[in-house]
Amino acid sequence: MWHLSLTVQSRSIKDTQALAACLATDCSTEWLDEQRFSIELEESSCKDLRAMWNTRLRGLIATDSVLQVFGKHS
Repeated sequence: MWHLSLTVQSRSIKDTQALAACLATDCSTEWLDEQRFSIELEESSCKDLRAMWNTRLRGLIATDSVLQVFGKHS
């Protein structure tokens, strides 16, 4: 088995909550405290793990970009 974990903390608690929400349909998140959460992925092949990882990161990057735009214009 292949395993990856990621701990996420953004600029604010609200931004971190939004990042966790963007992953709600893709994987489970575990809150480590009120400011950070983690995700863990496990796959039998490295190729599958890479694909799953890329999908999750693209979602996080897209959400973070939207949050940055909203932050500049609010």
